[in-house]
Amino acid sequence: MQYPDRFSDLPAYAFPRLRALLDHHEPGGAPLSMSIGEPKHAFPEWVTEIIAANAAGFGSYPANDGSPELLGAIADWAGRRYGVAVDAASQVMALNGSREGLYNIAMAIAPETKNGKPPVFLLPNPFYQVYAIAAISVGAEPVLVPATRETGHLPDYAALPAEILDRVTLCYICSPSNPQGAVADGAYWAALLDLAEKHDFKIVADECYSEVYRGTPPPGILAAAAAKGTDPERVLAIHSLSKRSNLPGLRSGSVISGPENIRRIRQLRAYSGAPLPMPIQAASARVWADEAHVVENRRLYGIKFDLADRIFSGVPGYEPPQAGFFLWLPVEDSEAACLKLWQQTGVRCLPGAYLGRDSGSGNPGAGYLRVALVAPMEQTETGLTLIRHCLYDS
Repeated sequence: MQYPDRFSDLPAYAFPRLRALLDHHEPGGAPLSMSIGEPKHAFPEWVTEIIAANAAGFGSYPANDGSPELLGAIADWAGRRYGVAVDAASQVMALNGSREGLYNIAMAIAPETKNGKPPVFLLPNPFYQVYAIAAISVGAEPVLVPATRETGHLPDYAALPAEILDRVTLCYICSPSNPQGAVADGAYWAALLDLAEKHDFKIVADECYSEVYRGTPPPGILAAAAAKGTDPERVLAIHSLSKRSNLPGLRSGSVISGPENIRRIRQLRAYSGAPLPMPIQAASARVWADEAHVVENRRLYGIKFDLADRIFSGVPGYEPPQAGFFLWLPVEDSEAACLKLWQQTGVRCLPGAYLGRDSGSGNPGAGYLRVALVAPMEQTETGLTLIRHCLYDS
């Protein structure tokens, strides 16, 4: 039997790699998972009530693009959050989780060639693995650009040679970034939009952490594009209810873009996708319309941020995250540190090396641990204290 070569050299996904690293060793204490970014704060109680009230909808095929109520709720939210006018009927599509959109956007809108040459996708490094799989799936070359402390933990795409930039069709950017928690400010967005105009590529903005932040709300690409008068087809903004509303199992997200991009994404979904069940769409519409639970969620993460700042005060290289819910802790060797932590304390974190790749100048994640601040408050404090004592005070 033959199988495709395009996926043959993929490394194991991060969490199977973590299990292979740790699971044949005994934990040094009661196991405490801080490796997976699965929100544990409570979601609104009325979500299940809405699903139950609309349960008859499980008996019907769901609306492919999203119900008018859901699309309207997403457009209204974008208007409140970013001060932009979005046409719900033509510029919004409901996603079965943000990962579906991040992958299928490439399938739907990325051309096979550019200027007679193989296309390039730009990716931050470290990165969410679906970006690379999307590139490989459409025959594009993934070009990984380091997002390091020196670059503010955001990729400096403008530093790439013109011959690469002229082949770019899609550029992925995550803000607030996973894993570092860095935020693209207005100047960063404006410069990236200028670069996209100059070299004629589209920007896929993964903004799934946009509502978990400290202080000022992170600027978004929709507002930046509107301020510059950028063609809406140039940008695609991805949002999700997973982190904003603690509903990762709802698998509910959205993409906002220009009408032609959305038309093509909808067309592909009609043939090969899986739209959200109608009871889920009904609940999602209500969740997008409510901000009270989001404010409370942000308050709880704010306490955890402050806790982390206190516990890691004085640790060389520690940087308080601006947003998201991860710590990006400096260590000498991420795998060695992760294994030591597990064997001595039972705390389970993720080696930063598993989120990045060596793109010629080393793996920019190799010197960090990613620590998820999603556990209940008492467990979070316990875990962070154990990390401090084990890795930085010994």
